[in-house]
Amino acid sequence: MKLVIGLDGQSSGDKALAFAKDLAAKTTDCELIIVYVIEWSPFSFQTAEENAERHKRREEEIAVASERVVNPAVETLTKAGLSARAIVRHGDVADTIDDIAHQEGASQIIVARSSAGGLTSRIFGSSTANLVMNARVPVTVVA
Repeated sequence: MKLVIGLDGQSSGDKALAFAKDLAAKTTDCELIIVYVIEWSPFSFQTAEENAERHKRREEEIAVASERVVNPAVETLTKAGLSARAIVRHGDVADTIDDIAHQEGASQIIVARSSAGGLTSRIFGSSTANLVMNARVPVTVVA
């Protein structure tokens, strides 16, 4: 079984990680795929120099997210005897997590509720709501 855990770099992501860790510990042959998505719009009209700077910034953001968020999470899980790996990507959060889960053949996506504003956002968080409504695999939202 494969579980995709969407982290947001906040304490809410820690809740999703803890839930997934408990679930994985109760099963055999479970792989945890830690995913962190950096919100990124591919639509921009820029010069070649601006595109080069943008690419450099993307690479720096991936390195920071790996170092500060996903690598420590993977280390915690592997020290607990679980199989875990990380993926960091740029894109729309909900679409990217869904794409990764689908490509990886995941059984489930686990994310945490977060609040950013608006009624739906207050209930789930806008990316979480989009994921719940559109994902191709079951989504568990941890409060």
